[in-house]
Amino acid sequence: MSRCGLDTGSSPTRAMPAMGDQELPGVLVSGFEGPYSICEDHVGVLQKHFNLITMQEFLENKTHFGPKIQAIYLWAGKPHINQELLQSLPSLRVIASSGVGLDHLDLKLIDSFGVKVANTPHAVANPTADLGMALLLAVARRVVEGHQLAISPHTENFSANWLGEEVTGATLGIIGMGSIGYKIAQRARAFEMKILYHNRKRRSLEEEEAVGATYCERLDDLLQQSDFVMLAVNLTPQSQGLIGRRELSLMKPTATLINVGRGLLVDQDALVEALQTGVIKAAALDVTYPEPLPRDHPLLELKNVTLTPHIGSATHQARRQMMENLVESILASLSGLPIPNEVLLK
Repeated sequence: MSRCGLDTGSSPTRAMPAMGDQELPGVLVSGFEGPYSICEDHVGVLQKHFNLITMQEFLENKTHFGPKIQAIYLWAGKPHINQELLQSLPSLRVIASSGVGLDHLDLKLIDSFGVKVANTPHAVANPTADLGMALLLAVARRVVEGHQLAISPHTENFSANWLGEEVTGATLGIIGMGSIGYKIAQRARAFEMKILYHNRKRRSLEEEEAVGATYCERLDDLLQQSDFVMLAVNLTPQSQGLIGRRELSLMKPTATLINVGRGLLVDQDALVEALQTGVIKAAALDVTYPEPLPRDHPLLELKNVTLTPHIGSATHQARRQMMENLVESILASLSGLPIPNEVLLK
């Protein structure tokens, strides 16, 4: 059973939680075991409100469980939502999805079944912004390389000329100034960074002044001026491949690309080439495509790449808040009340 946060391997197994009071509303969950299971620490809370039905139980007896399921509790993008599943759930009213990204959901398809969608945008903003700055600092000061040097059995001395880059006073270009991007700007200001940003909609002057951010209407301008480029934008058909060969060529050869959004925002083949040939200096990626990368992928071999396993929101506090937000949204939907964090089709 998965604890809340990054699953690092198998956990001691135990009997699955009891189905609970049959009067409680049925909620479909991925399961209680494996890397995509719901958090073990959250099961007790969820069972106070819902009759949890695992995907395996549902598939084994669709006729019995299908009509009982009124909500889907989507954790780490699981269970997968498709037309076949939606057609099998005649009582479904809401899909509550952890995190802020919606690229794993066909919102128009879901809406065609009269089903609502809610997510948890506020729970992920602070921890993801923290990780964005952690990656920026790590790659600038070569923290991972330094750790390896410090612990290597072959290290006999520390060179006085083993150098990184200073963050203070550098220019940070943030692509995507939503809740996460703005939190990143707040943190970067404390490092006295010059902050540029590109977004579909410009922030108010008051918000810009609060973090010392300058709006770049043209993405090209941001890329050309920034020492660090941070991707914090949602994945949409329009943003897929946002950073490709042309965009990388506009960046400084001393610049670093940092991605805490989604892997498909970047053309990875172009990124590998840019890192190998010195078009840009380095990259720090919390997200890739696919996840995890194939073990022979060239990104895994490059010394100027820092990788983390999609842990932007992987803190106990954030995951707890996600769970509480999802419960609140499901209960509101089933009571006919306004749904907190409801996702509306634009």
